Amino acid sequence: MLRSIAFVQYIARLAVVLPFALLAAACSDDTDTGGPGTTSGAGSGGDGGSGGDGGSGGAAVVPDTTPPTVLSNYPLDAATGEAVTAAISATFSEAMAPLTLTSATFSLKQGAVVIPGAVTYFNNTATFSPESELALSTTYSATITAAATDLAGNALAEAYTWSFTTDATAPVGPAPVLLGAAGKYAILAKSAISNVPTSVVTGDIGLSPAAASYITGFSLTKAGTKWTSPQVIGGVFAADNDPPTPIDLTTAVANMQTAYTDAAGRPTPTFLNLGDGAIGGLTLTPGLYKWTSTVTIPSDVTISGAPNDVWIFQIAGDLTMSSAKSMTLSGGAKAKNIVWQVAGFVDLGTLSHSEGIMLSQTAIKLGTGASINGRLLAQTAVNLAGATVTAPAP
Repeated sequence: MLRSIAFVQYIARLAVVLPFALLAAACSDDTDTGGPGTTSGAGSGGDGGSGGDGGSGGAAVVPDTTPPTVLSNYPLDAATGEAVTAAISATFSEAMAPLTLTSATFSLKQGAVVIPGAVTYFNNTATFSPESELALSTTYSATITAAATDLAGNALAEAYTWSFTTDATAPVGPAPVLLGAAGKYAILAKSAISNVPTSVVTGDIGLSPAAASYITGFSLTKAGTKWTSPQVIGGVFAADNDPPTPIDLTTAVANMQTAYTDAAGRPTPTFLNLGDGAIGGLTLTPGLYKWTSTVTIPSDVTISGAPNDVWIFQIAGDLTMSSAKSMTLSGGAKAKNIVWQVAGFVDLGTLSHSEGIMLSQTAIKLGTGASINGRLLAQTAVNLAGATVTAPAP
C-alpha cells in the first residue's frame, strides 16, 4: 500500500517537472541555432545574440562624431569692470583632450598683441592665466581655435571668441589667492563629509583621498564618474569614482593645500590682532588681517569694498561665529575675493550666515540652518546640519 502511494506521488511530480524541462530544452536548441530566442538583444542566442543579426554582445557601438561646444565663458562677453588679475576660462560641453588646449589654441590678445600666459585644463574647463596683471581700462579678446578637440578627436565647429574690458580702478588689498582646481568645488575635504539632512549645496562636492563611503547623509546615486544627490545642485566626487575623477581630485586637493600655504604666508599685514580677536560689529575694509589667536564673531560684521578688492584673514587659532549672526557685503564686495585662512577649527553657528572662502587646516562645521556664500575647503572634514552652501559667483 505504501509503495503504491509513493508511486502515485512520483508520477505527480513528473507531471509538474517534465513540461518545464521540455520547454528549457526547446529554448536551448533555439539559442544554439541563433534563431529568434525568448529574450531580444540581451542573450547570446536571441535576436542580438551570437547567431542573430545584432552581433556578439548587443547593439553596435556608435562612434562619437559630435563636435564639442563652449557652454560658458568667464569673463562674460562684453563684460566691463573686470579685475586686472582675472583668470580667463571656458567650460565645454564634454571632456576635452588636454593636450589640445595650450596657449597656441587658447589665447588672449590686446588688439594684435598676444598676452603671455599659461593654460590649464580641469573638469571640462580650460583656464588661461596671464603671466602678469592686465592693464586698467583695456579691452581684451580671448579665442579658442578649432584645433581644440574632444577625447574622440572632434574639433570645435569654429573658433570661439569673446571680449571684456578691465576696471578703471586698481583693486585694493593683497593679490588674490589662487585656488586652482580647488576652486571648482563648493565643498572639498580629505577625510570625510557628513550631513544631517536636509542641506542644500549649490556647486560640486569633492572628497579625496577618502572614498565615497565617507560622504554620509546625502543619499548618493552613482552616475558615471560621479555621484548625484537630491541635496546637491552639482556633482559629488570621491577618490574611488571612475577615471578621471581620482586624478582630478588629487590635483584639487594639492591646489587647496597650496592656496592655504599661500594665504598663510602673506607678509606685512595691514591689521594685526584687530579687536583682540573679537571682530563682531566691525566693518572690515580690504586688506591683509592677521591674528595670533582665535577669532570670534559674536555679533554681525560688515565686509565693505569694491567688486575687485581683496581680503585675506590669517587666523592662527579657531574661527567661531555665534548663532544667528551674519556677515554682510557692501560696496560691491564679492565673496570670491574673501579668504579666511584658519589654522584651527571653523565653527559657524546655527542660523548664521557667512561670506567667503573658508580654507581650514583642520575641520569645518556648519550648525543647523547655517548658510554660506562661498566655499568650504578643509584639510580634514566638513560637517553640515541642514545647512546651505552656495558657491560664489565669479
